[in-house]
Amino acid sequence: MSETTTAAEVAAPHRYTAALAADIEARWQDVWEANGTYEAPNPKGDLAGDAERVARPKKFIMDMFPYPSGAGLHVGHPLGFIATDVYARHQRMTGHNVLHTLGFDAFGLPAEQYAVQTGTHPRVSTEANIVNMRRQLRRLGLGHDRRRSVETIDPAYYKWTQWIFLQIFNSWYDPDADAARPIDTLVAQFEAGTRPTPDGRAWSALSPLERANILGEYRLAYASDAPVNWCPGLGTVLANEEVTADGRSERGNYPVFKAKLRQWNMRITAYADRLLNDLDALDWPEAIKLQQRNWIGRSEGARVDFPVGDDKITVFTTRQDTLFGATYMVLAPEHPLVAGADNGAGSLVPDAWPEGTHDVWTGGHATPGDAVAAYRKQAASKSDVERQAEAKDKTGVFTGAFATNPVSGEQVPVFIADYVLMGYGTGAIMAVPAHDSRDFAFARAFELPMRCVVEPSDDRGTDPSTWDDAFASYDAKIVNSSGADISLDGLGVTEAKAKITEWLAGQGIGEGTVNFRLRDWLFSRQRYWGEPFPIVYDEDGVAHALPESMLPLELPEVEDYSPRTFDPDDADTQPETPLSRNEEWVHVDLDLGDGIKRYRRETNTMPNWAGSCWYEMRYLDPRNGDALVDPEIEQYWMGPREGQPAGGVDLYVGGAEHAVLHLLYARFWSKVLHDLGHVASSEPFHKLYNQGMIQAFVYRDSRGIAVPAAEVEERDGGYYHQGEKVSRVLGKMGKSLKNAVTPDEICAEYGADTLRLYEMAMGPLDVSRPWDTRAVVGQYRLLQRLWRNVVDEATGEVTVVDSEPDEATLRALHKAVDGVTQDMANLRFNTAIAKVTELNNHLTKAGTPVPRTVAEQLVLLIAPLAPHIAEELWRKLGHTDSVVYADFPVADPAYVVDETVTCVVQIKGKVKARLEVAPSISDADLETAALAEPAVVAALNGAGIRKVIVRAPKLVNIVPA
Repeated sequence: MSETTTAAEVAAPHRYTAALAADIEARWQDVWEANGTYEAPNPKGDLAGDAERVARPKKFIMDMFPYPSGAGLHVGHPLGFIATDVYARHQRMTGHNVLHTLGFDAFGLPAEQYAVQTGTHPRVSTEANIVNMRRQLRRLGLGHDRRRSVETIDPAYYKWTQWIFLQIFNSWYDPDADAARPIDTLVAQFEAGTRPTPDGRAWSALSPLERANILGEYRLAYASDAPVNWCPGLGTVLANEEVTADGRSERGNYPVFKAKLRQWNMRITAYADRLLNDLDALDWPEAIKLQQRNWIGRSEGARVDFPVGDDKITVFTTRQDTLFGATYMVLAPEHPLVAGADNGAGSLVPDAWPEGTHDVWTGGHATPGDAVAAYRKQAASKSDVERQAEAKDKTGVFTGAFATNPVSGEQVPVFIADYVLMGYGTGAIMAVPAHDSRDFAFARAFELPMRCVVEPSDDRGTDPSTWDDAFASYDAKIVNSSGADISLDGLGVTEAKAKITEWLAGQGIGEGTVNFRLRDWLFSRQRYWGEPFPIVYDEDGVAHALPESMLPLELPEVEDYSPRTFDPDDADTQPETPLSRNEEWVHVDLDLGDGIKRYRRETNTMPNWAGSCWYEMRYLDPRNGDALVDPEIEQYWMGPREGQPAGGVDLYVGGAEHAVLHLLYARFWSKVLHDLGHVASSEPFHKLYNQGMIQAFVYRDSRGIAVPAAEVEERDGGYYHQGEKVSRVLGKMGKSLKNAVTPDEICAEYGADTLRLYEMAMGPLDVSRPWDTRAVVGQYRLLQRLWRNVVDEATGEVTVVDSEPDEATLRALHKAVDGVTQDMANLRFNTAIAKVTELNNHLTKAGTPVPRTVAEQLVLLIAPLAPHIAEELWRKLGHTDSVVYADFPVADPAYVVDETVTCVVQIKGKVKARLEVAPSISDADLETAALAEPAVVAALNGAGIRKVIVRAPKLVNIVPA
């Protein structure tokens, strides 16, 4: 500490300093914890409390679940946490019963990888991380109800994650009810014969395995052999969302391949329409709604069957009006009709090329089987994203088979190509190259015929061989589309689609249908650190649900936490899970109601998304050992009400990166639980707000390696690290980028209230902004000035007086109250701080002791933003109750409106006079006053007036004759 600083502190021993802030903050945090200040009472149960508070309007405010990282928090992490805390504090002060807490989404790959590297059990490292994060969050003064905090790794928590999985497993989607129903209701239909079995046999005649397989086609959670994203380098299967556009794993950057494995899935596609339609009632950013709509991808069209030998290829198309223009077909490489090409079984691929096959169709292979097998292997190395990208060169091979166009009767060649995905539609397309750009490029590459069936509206003519690209338009007339049984010629697109759809249905070879881009949710992971599935298999491989009495099924100990990893480029590998190595755990003798039998446990674990799909419900009733949540408690906090027809959390704040992952999955689980009668809300989050990101400058040396930002010097317009010039770019903040600033550092130097104010003052909450440690001191000085306006720095005595404030101060106060009230309600915390600063500066400049009534309201205004200093000043002002539940100030409208405003009077657009007028002055009175103003009279100099434009109270524009 310098001599100057020491002298200043001696002269002002009661100045607001970092040391004083630390003392105030630690003391009040202890008081809040001891008194349970932030505990929100439930209407019943062990968390029931003050009936008067329960009777108030409720607010349920949430942050997105944080992951307890080993690196702890940097200053970018608390941005949303501080924002929700400020909002929650304001809501408490405006008479609401506020539930605000924070738990930890603690399963995940980082802890497992750390365990693999160090041998430390993931639970040990994760729990240590949680302790550190709780300490950091407590230091920020966040007003959380800690009784309600949950951790997804707690068996008491994941018992209910497993229970929800079983509710989904034991349910099916009944299209007649448009809702999930217990699987027993479906079984009853099969038993009664009201729903026939696939082969017509009686339900009682089927074996247990046959029954299980049939029910698996309906269950909302089911296991199936399906194409998955297999990552040998990680030793696990990944969801589509975890694969980058380059076909590599998001974590680790390993190659990802397509493989066929038996995996658990959630039938989220059954809810596609409801997930889409119910977005309208949610108060979410339109950008997030659009991302979900696009991800769900609803499209209307037709299913059409193309005969091929004794089989058929079914396609889904949204342009059934162009059926006469289909000159070839393309199957996904994984399509069942070619999936047997590697072993010759179940395939439409012939032994030899048909006579006259074009060389360009064969890929240089001697037989169709060789060509198809080689191409399928090549396609397996690409992700769906890569395959859908607009590649310059189209690839594919002829299968050797021909299909029949059902309207023209023509034989059309069948290809496989990677731009067709098995996961969308039927995994097969009818190719209309004249009117689809990808089909056009493929046809040019493989010398395939084209037929124009939609008349171009430009001057290109109707011969596609002369075109440079496809003609794709809905605003056109159908041509060249006449067959023996139907003609579409001369019709518009809409009319042609309706006519051909009706004809296809009449012929029994197609029907109108709706398709979705959304795929079922891959729910298996080949990892240790996740929730075990509450499923066992009997000797026939039939899956059985564990009874609720056997939950939670806890993770066993294993010697090696890592899934078996392979050469990252070896696609011909299979997963081997860590749980499969614990033989005693895997093979068990259980009595599931029909005597003790031998079973095998499921050895995959659930994905890290599982625990965050329902945590909002557990916050409501975290100690309930008998139910997921008490219905009355869920109804109180999340049930439907006016303005919230689907119910849900009142405010949910988090990053936009979860638009189609966590948010979509959580909506699906909520709807299933609602359908089954477990919860009243059918949506988890009514209002969603996406906060921006706190960014930081990244400095890199000539090798492109990040160097410590704190060691970089700026000179001569450049940036230098240890004498070497380095580059600077604005990016993310993080430990690996060597630019992280921890909240602990800022709290130690300035205090938590200063950090809170700075993060809220940096700019609009939904906009990303760069961190600048040098700018933090501005908010520190605001708090010092606030302190000086109430406390004498030399004596520590309160300096406020019991006199009435003057009118200028009253106007400044009530304008601030009015503005801050509106800003708080709309999460505009940066402008709220600006208004508090303006009021505080007004009081400072007055140079006289602050009236007590003004000081108290100033403290209340800043209380949500800087709660520690507010509590301290509130106590010094003589109050014994906490500022947390004090009433927020209410503005007096008489002082909010200016007494007078300045009106500009213009003649020919030039200012000739300024008038001080009442804000409420009418247009007529303002015009009279302006025309009577001497300066205006002189400027007109007797000229006539053609028009007077009045915009009361601020503008009069006179147009002379």
